[in-house]
Amino acid sequence: MLDDLFVASDKDEAGAQTSGDTGARPSIPFDYLSVADELHSGRIKVSGETFAAEYREAGADLAAEFAALLDHAKLALAGEETMPEEKLPPIDPDAIAIELGLDHPVKSADLGRMRRSFAFANHPDRVAPHLRQRAMIRMQVANMLIDEAKRRALAGVRR
Repeated sequence: MLDDLFVASDKDEAGAQTSGDTGARPSIPFDYLSVADELHSGRIKVSGETFAAEYREAGADLAAEFAALLDHAKLALAGEETMPEEKLPPIDPDAIAIELGLDHPVKSADLGRMRRSFAFANHPDRVAPHLRQRAMIRMQVANMLIDEAKRRALAGVRR
């Protein structure tokens, strides 16, 4: 890749080579293996203490910068009003029965309408993502309560 850059620098803006040489050779000889040998030879040394001092200095700078960011965030959040906690819909069967209207006698024909209207408002696909698990439980409880009410209504008719 470096060879390509050296060759490209030899070309003029028109795209013709200035050297007149048809072979693409870099103008500066560069031997990758000699550089690798030099790095591994041990002649280039980095003092452990120098490196550690630079590391500590960089860490202190980062710590100071992080502390400043935290202080700035605290100041920004101090001016905001705290949001009231979201009240989660109940999963208690008694509360869902009251919500469905099963706390008083219901006709068997009304149970299907109750199921549809409850599903319209509470189906997991229609609520916020963080409430989907709760909505699924609410739907299961509501379906169970409505099915139970249907069985009771059918048992009352058969007698």
